[in-house]
Amino acid sequence: MIFSVLTLFPELFNPYFNCGVIGKGIEKKLFEVDLINFRDFTSDNYKTVDDYPYGGGDGMILKAEPIIRAFESLKGERRNKKVLITSPAGRLFNQDFAKSLLAYEEVVIICGRYEGIDERVRILTEGEEVSVGGYVLTGGELPALIIIDSVARLVPGVLGSLTSKIDESFERSLLEYPQYTRPEVFREVSVPDVLLSGNHKLINRWRKEKSIEKTIRKRPDLINFDILNEEEKEIYTKLKKENKLR
Repeated sequence: MIFSVLTLFPELFNPYFNCGVIGKGIEKKLFEVDLINFRDFTSDNYKTVDDYPYGGGDGMILKAEPIIRAFESLKGERRNKKVLITSPAGRLFNQDFAKSLLAYEEVVIICGRYEGIDERVRILTEGEEVSVGGYVLTGGELPALIIIDSVARLVPGVLGSLTSKIDESFERSLLEYPQYTRPEVFREVSVPDVLLSGNHKLINRWRKEKSIEKTIRKRPDLINFDILNEEEKEIYTKLKKENKLR
């Protein structure tokens, strides 16, 4: 899998890609990241990438020409690819969106800047606008990093354990249960006794209960009763009956 990023600031990405499991994934060639500075595809001596908007208005708009030239320079023209354009007006990025991107050989991310991108970029690349949240950033580089991190960690071999992907938040419409590590007591707050019991059946039950309870309290919109297994449905019904889900 290849992530091709069209950006004015490729230097922002390298420190992140040199660290952690994402860096190791690149090192192991489990996926690739290609950073393209579309300023290199300008046609004037000043390397101009932006201009005033037609019709007036504040700010500057990224020009279509250098971005399209950079896009057309990408290798693998026949490759199965998905084009994303970072924009606060785009489709909200979530875990299901991340998983859907695994179907593509290449994900191209065009990073917005300034007041936006000439609409012809979206038209000519057939790109889909994507947003990482209901807020405005100075550029699309941070959203691009979020997208790459979220998708790359799903690539087989990037994470050491398959269960670490399955059990975590959002994978089954449930938030992850509370986690603890040593010491057993810290500032008079103790680890729950069940986690110290060694009884894995009780521990699994406790984790499921806490996961469901936490989801209902913090993100009730995530709950999908139909995809819960029988034990989870029983726990949900029990907690609801005991009025613990308020």
